[in-house]
Amino acid sequence: MELTRTEILPGVWLSHLRTDKFKTACLSVTLLTQLRRETAAMNALIPYVLRRGTARSPDMEAISARLDALYGTAIEPVVRRVGEIQCLGFFASIPEEDYLPGAKGVLRKATELMGELLLSPATRGGLLLPRYVDSEKEKMLEAIRSRINDKRGYALFRCIEEMCCCEDFAVGRLGGESECEAIHYTKLSRHYKSLLQSCPIEIFYCGRAEKKQLVSFLRDALMTLPRGEIDYEIGTDVRMNALEEGTRTVKETLDVTQGKLVMGFRLGESMEEPDTAALTVFNAAFGGGTSSKLFANVRERLQLCYYAGSLVDVHKGLLLVSSGIEFDKFEAARDEILAQLAAIARGEVSDEELMSAKMGVASELRAMTDSQGELEGFTLTQALDGLDYGPLELAELVNDVTREQLAAIAGNAECDMIYFLQGGGSPADKEDEDAQD
Repeated sequence: MELTRTEILPGVWLSHLRTDKFKTACLSVTLLTQLRRETAAMNALIPYVLRRGTARSPDMEAISARLDALYGTAIEPVVRRVGEIQCLGFFASIPEEDYLPGAKGVLRKATELMGELLLSPATRGGLLLPRYVDSEKEKMLEAIRSRINDKRGYALFRCIEEMCCCEDFAVGRLGGESECEAIHYTKLSRHYKSLLQSCPIEIFYCGRAEKKQLVSFLRDALMTLPRGEIDYEIGTDVRMNALEEGTRTVKETLDVTQGKLVMGFRLGESMEEPDTAALTVFNAAFGGGTSSKLFANVRERLQLCYYAGSLVDVHKGLLLVSSGIEFDKFEAARDEILAQLAAIARGEVSDEELMSAKMGVASELRAMTDSQGELEGFTLTQALDGLDYGPLELAELVNDVTREQLAAIAGNAECDMIYFLQGGGSPADKEDEDAQD
């Protein structure tokens, strides 16, 4: 696989990964904008509204007919958050013509349709259709409101919301409920046009097409893209230290049968020159898998929880620990999680633990090369971080991570927020426990 990155239009970058490995090609078009509470919901809604119809194919039935004619090509809206950058656009899976006897122009026509979806929506009087906006708004409101149904995810969201209450990172990828309710088709239409003029755009392709041919297709598909002053100042505010001198604790009560404990840490000085390989191995050793300290000690040896795991956001500089516990185990689980982090800070990581963490991370990185979706997400985040190495190169860097690096990361971590979802609320809030818990 050979990855090249080229600016094909003003502020439009193509990451082209030439490979014969897959029977389908993938193509994504992603607009990048700053995550802000007042605009996050509008940004998230736009690709779903655009997917409802174009000037040429004004409804989903007509679009589906065109996709069927392209041998089952699929194009879906995608909304993501990378740090404090909101990413919105489309992801397409396109059958390779080598496996379609007699088929011609599949990639060109799919690229053309992607361009239509982005630039030529179904409109009335130059405005997005009210019925499409209102319909998709209701679906998104339902998705935002349903966060509470997944108590594990809800607790993680609430911890971030409280910990980052003074930062844009507190906003979910779909935005807030009140901001979504306030969306009107006229305002959304203006905002959509503004995004097209100002957003940097990342395009990713993985497949058999040569770069020169693909660039020609893309330039034709995007020839009507309006460009004004492009906002290259988007980025993520990384805060090194906790908001207050002491750790903040928030307890919320719902009618749940299992407590959800989430602990949020700032990674401090480790984010001055973040080492992705070391941060990823640290997470694996601390709570990222079945050989981690949290799993082996907090869950298995001491049986303080039903599950315990950690994740590191290398863009925002956060370490998050999530655990399901009995209500009366709050203090014991909290203290033991802190104790396991302190153990790593003292360098108490065995050779077996270090090797297992490194092997697990390297294996996951190598497995990325078997998934176009994983490759697309990895390449996008690398572009946003200004990095140019692929997953295989990162896997090699993982092998060089040392125990001392893990100790430094753990020692720099500062607990900012402890969130605990406990029982005793309204029966209407009662959850269905996950089988994995």
